[in-house]
Amino acid sequence: MKQFKVTLFACAVTGAAILAAFVHTGQAQTAGPPDHPAVTVHGHTYTPRSILARNMGTPEDQTTQFPPHKIIGNIYYVGTRTLSSFLVVTPQGNILIDSTFERNVPTIEKSVKQLGFQFSDIKILLGNHAHGDHQEGDALVKQLTGAQVMVMAEDVPALQAMKPGGKEHPIDKVLHDGEAVTLGDTTLVAHLTAGHTPGCTTWTMKAREAGKTYNVVINCSLRPPAMLTPPLVDAFNRSFKLVRSLPCDVQLGDHPAQYNMQEKYAKLQNRGRNPFIDAASCKIEADIEEAMFQAILAEQQKAAGSVTH
Repeated sequence: MKQFKVTLFACAVTGAAILAAFVHTGQAQTAGPPDHPAVTVHGHTYTPRSILARNMGTPEDQTTQFPPHKIIGNIYYVGTRTLSSFLVVTPQGNILIDSTFERNVPTIEKSVKQLGFQFSDIKILLGNHAHGDHQEGDALVKQLTGAQVMVMAEDVPALQAMKPGGKEHPIDKVLHDGEAVTLGDTTLVAHLTAGHTPGCTTWTMKAREAGKTYNVVINCSLRPPAMLTPPLVDAFNRSFKLVRSLPCDVQLGDHPAQYNMQEKYAKLQNRGRNPFIDAASCKIEADIEEAMFQAILAEQQKAAGSVTH
């Protein structure tokens, strides 16, 4: 199998920073499980804690603006160093994917304006999954823009329980697996990729650049929990199969490390071929998370077997 380079941002993260990631992720994570098993994928070794640290970084990373930039076509990055937020621009208004933490909304607004767009032009707000580091800011974004908040049905209960500062979580439209969201000349399709949350949503759309059309996949996290129940095993197996079936030229994710954003952004400065067009890397994150999922499942089954014997 061809080995693809995967940048592991966790390498320089200290134990204290890893602990801080657990403390500061709100509803996104649970308290620190044992840091095993370990898996090696495409030449890099991962543990549950290293993946979490790679995704979240430090509390500062979670709130510090990353330079806003065009990814491809009408898709722009407006998030922080480690929490993704995407702006999709259309002639009839714009779509924001992931508001992240409520405290990050002013940072997202700043990025939108630096790209030359108006925050008030956001007409639709979508999300990847019902954790605070991805959708806590929904109420504030709606308050500032009047955007319609659309969410996957299976995540409704968790979102309704998400009330920063006592604010009710807005839900204007409930979506279902395979449903399309269209604004102007752009259509996004919601794919249920449950496991990380019941309503974890992977978004697909097409983007045009230099006369060509590309398939864009905005992945929801496939990171498995420390304990897998039979329903979760079924959900993850379905989700891995679905994600691998999606046509993909440009892979994005709800954490920038899932698609090597920093490395690809650096290559943008060379003004050559768009580094985000990288079909060969589209399944790397699925490879990492499925290997971890299978290792956790095998470890769990082995432990269960030793108990029964």
